[in-house]
Amino acid sequence: MRHARRVSLLLLVAVACAPAAGAQDLPRGTIIDDVKCTDDPAQSYALYLPSTYSRSQMWNLLLGFHPAARGRAIVEKYRDAAERYGYIVAASNTSRNGPMAPSAASVRAMSIDLGQRFAIDAERLYLTGLSGGARVAMQVALGKNNIAGVIASSAGYPDAKPRSSVAFPVFGTAGTDDFNYLEMRQLDRKLTSPHYLAIFSGGHTLPPDAVAVEAIEWMELQAMKSGRRRRDDALIDRLLETRRARIAESPRPAATVHLLEALAADFTGLRDVAAEATRARDLARQPDVKKALAHERADDDAEARRLDQIFELEAGLRDPQRHNESLGRLREELTRYAKVAAADTESPERSQARRLLRTISGAAAERVDDSDYRALLDHVAPRGRQP
Repeated sequence: MRHARRVSLLLLVAVACAPAAGAQDLPRGTIIDDVKCTDDPAQSYALYLPSTYSRSQMWNLLLGFHPAARGRAIVEKYRDAAERYGYIVAASNTSRNGPMAPSAASVRAMSIDLGQRFAIDAERLYLTGLSGGARVAMQVALGKNNIAGVIASSAGYPDAKPRSSVAFPVFGTAGTDDFNYLEMRQLDRKLTSPHYLAIFSGGHTLPPDAVAVEAIEWMELQAMKSGRRRRDDALIDRLLETRRARIAESPRPAATVHLLEALAADFTGLRDVAAEATRARDLARQPDVKKALAHERADDDAEARRLDQIFELEAGLRDPQRHNESLGRLREELTRYAKVAAADTESPERSQARRLLRTISGAAAERVDDSDYRALLDHVAPRGRQP
C-alpha cells in the first residue's frame, strides 16, 4: 500500500508539471481504443478528447480503472458527460484486479503520458473505477493529493473499511443486486465529508448512462462550492430544479428525507435551501417516517449479521467434529436464499438474497477448501452475468 501511495504522488506531479506543447495530434470527439504511453509502450489506455479540445485552455481529466483492464468500457460510460462538461477521459488497458504493483505502474505511466500530451487543469483531476478499479482510484486519492473527486462504482476503499472523512468528494454507485451493495451503503452511512450514493436497479456493474452524467454534474457542483471552477448560475439552477422535481415525484417519505438532505448538502452555499433542510428535519421526526428510517438501518445491519453467520458456519467446515452439522446448516440457509433469489417478482428481499449469494460464492475458494460446500455453492449461486 505504501508503494501505491508514492505512485499517486507521481500522478499529480506528472500531470501538473509536464508540458502540454508538442502533444501528439489525436482525433477529437471519438473514442480511441489504444493509446500507447510514450515512455512505456507496454502501458496503454483508452481515450476520449472532447470535440472542442484545444491546447489554448486547461481541461478536466477523469482517469479510470476497470477490474478486467477494459479501458474502453469506462471511457464509453463517461463519453457523453465528458463532451458536455469538458473532460478528457482516459482509462487504463492494463490495470486489472490482482496485485497492486501492475495497477501502480499503470497509474504512473498514464499520468506521465497524459501530462506530456494534453493541457490538463491540475485543480480538476478526477478518478473513477469499477469494483477493484474503484479501489485503485480510492487508493490513489487517499494518498493526500489534490484530487477533485472520485466516482466509485461497486466498491469503496482499498481495505473496504468505512471512513468518517476524506479529503475529496465521493460519488458512489451500486446496483440493488450488487454483492458490494452493503459496503457502499456503509460507506455512505459513515462518511460526513461531501459524498453522494446513487443506487440503481442492477448488479455489480458500471452505472446506467444517466447516473454517469449525474456523477459528473455532481462533481461540477462540488467544484463550484470549493472554488475549483467558476460559478455557473444557469447550471446551478438547472440541477437544482432537477433535484426538486425528483423530490416531488418521490413515492416514499423515507426516500424523500434522503433526497432533501442530499439537496441541502449539495446546494448550501450556492442557493438558499433552508426550506429543504427544514422539511427534511421535520419529516424525519414524524413517527412513521422515523420508524421507516430506523428500519432501513436495521435491514443493513441484519444483512451484515447474516453474512457473518454464514462465515462462522464456513469456519466450522474445517473442524471434523462440526463439519457435517455446519454443512447441513449452510445447505438449509443457502437453499432458502436461493428460493427467494429465484422469485419472478422484483423485491427488496429478492435483491438481498441475490446479494448474499453472490457475496458468499464470489470468494469462497479463498475462504474454504471443501468440495461438498463448493458443490452446494455451484448449485445455489445466481446464474449468468449480473444485470
